[in-house]
Amino acid sequence: MTSAEKTKSEPLVDLQRLVVSVRRRRRLWLATALVGLIAGGLVALFLPSPPTAVAQILVIHPDDSPTDSGTLMRTDVAVLQTTKIANEALKKLNSTQAPEEFLKDYEGLGLTNNVLQLTVKGKTEDEALSRAQALSDAFITEYIARNQAAAAATQKALLDQRNQAQNELTTIEGGIVAEEAKGRNANPAQLERFYSRRAELNSKISDYDGRAQEAGIGTPKVAAGTQIVDAPRILPRSLLKTLATDAGIGFALGLLAGLALAAITSVVKDRPVLRREISRHLGASVIAQLPKPPRFLRTSRAATRRQRVAATLVRAASREGGSVSVLDLGAREVTAALAVDMARELAERGPVSLVDDLPKVKLRELVGESPVRVLERGDVPMAGKERRIGVGSIEPGTAWTDLEFLGRETILVVQTGYANTEWLHTVARQLADRRIPILGVVVVDPDPRDHTDGTLWDGLHTALRGRGSALPEPQPVPARPVTPARQVMPERKPVAERVARPAPKPVEMFPDEDAPVRRLSRVAPVETDAERTVERVLEPPREKKSVRRRPPTPHKRPEDHDNNADQPTKRFSPVSPDNAEAL
Repeated sequence: MTSAEKTKSEPLVDLQRLVVSVRRRRRLWLATALVGLIAGGLVALFLPSPPTAVAQILVIHPDDSPTDSGTLMRTDVAVLQTTKIANEALKKLNSTQAPEEFLKDYEGLGLTNNVLQLTVKGKTEDEALSRAQALSDAFITEYIARNQAAAAATQKALLDQRNQAQNELTTIEGGIVAEEAKGRNANPAQLERFYSRRAELNSKISDYDGRAQEAGIGTPKVAAGTQIVDAPRILPRSLLKTLATDAGIGFALGLLAGLALAAITSVVKDRPVLRREISRHLGASVIAQLPKPPRFLRTSRAATRRQRVAATLVRAASREGGSVSVLDLGAREVTAALAVDMARELAERGPVSLVDDLPKVKLRELVGESPVRVLERGDVPMAGKERRIGVGSIEPGTAWTDLEFLGRETILVVQTGYANTEWLHTVARQLADRRIPILGVVVVDPDPRDHTDGTLWDGLHTALRGRGSALPEPQPVPARPVTPARQVMPERKPVAERVARPAPKPVEMFPDEDAPVRRLSRVAPVETDAERTVERVLEPPREKKSVRRRPPTPHKRPEDHDNNADQPTKRFSPVSPDNAEAL
């Protein structure tokens, strides 16, 4: 997989990295939560809530029904929180406060379909009580007046309909009288229509009168039933309860704000916290890790872990002579102590010296009484088998050209979440430009739940690969001499086909010096009879194969010779001296 494919496969936001980053920043969000808790407590102590008065009003609705879902009560609450009600209450209080500001000091809540709870705040308890009473009276007055106006409008409409019916009835009565005055010439059908219309109008007039009376009767019922059922009273205040409530709210808000801030900063700053990210950005494998050094307790346990890691690093960088550097990135104290432990480990094998180039740390005090020497950079040239460990820093502001004098190989000690991705790339590039191989990375203060692999599997191990430039180049293996195969002797031709060869020339003992020299092929060794006998004895026994033997030839009798006497006799060519030599 190429780097482009790896980049495409990476998610936009790594949830594992985000969770680890937020967990590592627990100091931040715990601090904000604590600040919120303290702020909530201080608000409860120094900014107590103003006195609050509560009143409950029973509201009678003319159109109330069991199937109502609270719509009428929500309407009353909405009417309560209008400037008209607020203005009427302020008039009763003789206050010059603006109705819009007074609306912020009270609120209504429908407890049931007919019970309205009114909550009013004031600067003092008396002011809160008077405001609650004035607001309740203003609401009841406006509600009764509104219902009375509605009932009066309904009654007036019914009376108007009755008057129109009476006027029409008067016209019908006049028509009946005029038709009856005609006597025998009266139209019976016309009189029948007048009589039926008069009966219909009389029925409407009586209906309108009854409905108008009912509309007038409904208003006193609403006015008598709508009243204050719970007089305004001051709500009791508990300082402890208020303190706990405000502190809890402040703690929750501070915790949420801290978590959000930690998540945003972890994404924006882009500081690797996982082992796989650190190894990928530095181009070297993580070969060890150390927890964060304790401040007070368990220092011996931390020293034991550090010595174990130092022994691992010594095995990774073991070589007769040579120099190695331990470079710090965010963990100076751990780097210095780790270098001292490595020097003490190597001091048992031979002379060792430390090259101090780490700012703000005194290596001489850490070494104490030890055979390890502490030198400044470039003080004394290195001896033949002396081992040197250079201690330096690769934090921002590092002089990159000085790293070559600390060691030909290096071990990086990186604090988790200290440097961003850009700086890790810069470190890897600068070390590569100066041909300083990285033996490995020691991660300080890793997340305990980080189970990612910090080894680069796309090549050799980093420690082996880093030392590859110092290894001698492999020598070519000499090729083995190839034994020429035995030449197969050609089949011997018959004597008749052979050609007489000329006599061999005599061999000159001293050939011409200018003639080219002929190279003879290697003669294969001749196997003697004794060697063949030994091979046969040592050779494992072979399985005997069944061979069909030919029947014996019967002995020819003299009679048979006599039978062949008539056959022709074969003639052979005479043998010459040349043919005798060939044979």
